[in-house]
Amino acid sequence: TLLVMTTGVMLLVWIGEVITENGIGNGISLIIFANILTKVPSTLSQIFLGNSSGSTSGNTTGASGGSIITLLVIAAVVAVLIYIIVYVTTAQRRIPVQYPSKRALGAGRALMETRQASYIPMMVNQGGMIPLIFAQSLLLFPVILASYLAVGNNPLTWLRNFFQMLQKWLDPTGWIYPAAFFLLVFGFTFFYAEILFEQQNLADNLRKQGAFVAGVRPGADTFAYLKKVMYRIALGGALFLGAVAISPYILSATHLVQSSTTTNNLLSAASIIIVVQVALDTMRQIQAQAVMRNYTGFLR
Repeated sequence: TLLVMTTGVMLLVWIGEVITENGIGNGISLIIFANILTKVPSTLSQIFLGNSSGSTSGNTTGASGGSIITLLVIAAVVAVLIYIIVYVTTAQRRIPVQYPSKRALGAGRALMETRQASYIPMMVNQGGMIPLIFAQSLLLFPVILASYLAVGNNPLTWLRNFFQMLQKWLDPTGWIYPAAFFLLVFGFTFFYAEILFEQQNLADNLRKQGAFVAGVRPGADTFAYLKKVMYRIALGGALFLGAVAISPYILSATHLVQSSTTTNNLLSAASIIIVVQVALDTMRQIQAQAVMRNYTGFLR
């Protein structure tokens, strides 16, 4: 079994590399994208059949109506999440930047000064789905560990009791797991945004180019200003990712949709963000290829 799984993974990696080199978009991302979409019909059918299976013969119509309402609620929530994710993913704060003046001879042989203006785009959701992956991994590790150490044959009674209590705390149907998930996503969003900001070294690059942010002195003042803006933007991105991450649990708590693994998988933040980001990236690359081939009216 392990050999088959390893061979399958290597084959998928090779196919992904072939798609990346000869196709449009990232091959691995497109494979994950297709895998998520292929599970949607079966997941919807499981939700529909699961809500209908508990009904008696005299209440079949009511159960079917409840299943349809459940599917409509899920479809509405997914549509709203996709709209919000697209809006926030493409949102950016543009910081105006001015470059040194250029002098050129005009028609009357007089010197004319032109100042180039540009901007620094700072994305609201800079980390993408990376904070979600970190948060899920950090929560999943103690759950897996507890599944082995919370069993009855554990000779250490105190250790067994601790992990049994940990299993209860990290039960997805409770309130501790969603709260911890939200806080971890919130924290990792700031952490990842800080790393990206330090790597870009925007203030130093602007100083070397002779550029400056309007109304801000170059150097340390520019660094402090950009970092302050980054934190403000990261706050909105962190709240957004945290809200999207716990949206399946909030929906289940309202009892509009039955809480189940199937429903939570369909509404999982990671899956929706992967689908949206891969679709947006693929669309951008298609548009870039169209512009390169002078097809300016393509996809308009």
